[in-house]
Amino acid sequence: MPRSFPFQTVLDLSRLRLDEAARALAKLLANEQASSRTLGMLERYRDEYQTRLTEAARNGISPGRWRNFQAFLGQLDGAIAQQRQALDASKRQSADGQKTWLERRGRTRAFDTLSERHRSSEERAEDRREQKRSDELSMNRFHSSRP
Repeated sequence: MPRSFPFQTVLDLSRLRLDEAARALAKLLANEQASSRTLGMLERYRDEYQTRLTEAARNGISPGRWRNFQAFLGQLDGAIAQQRQALDASKRQSADGQKTWLERRGRTRAFDTLSERHRSSEERAEDRREQKRSDELSMNRFHSSRP
């Protein structure tokens, strides 16, 4: 009877952790994409608002309205800077998540390789045992058929 793989529990746990790392990485990448979309939206809105300011300035604008435009552009610039920092942090987290996933994938592959080698070894041992039984049966038949 073939022996079970001695590290099966470790292999199962390694696969579980790999799946967890994959799910975590997917969430991190989704967060990064969302952060990137938010930054793009803010930058487009700032460009549109700047265009509106330029148009208003061409058509004549009061000093109070000019200050309001400038103040709002300053707030948008602050939000853009903050979102860039958030995107940078998200990219770092995604890179860390990918590193974790790669490490766990490597570990799981190593245990998969060991498991496959164990299975092959057990199959060869079983084949040898079967051949030995067959040889013994043939020898017994040969000896019992002789007068």
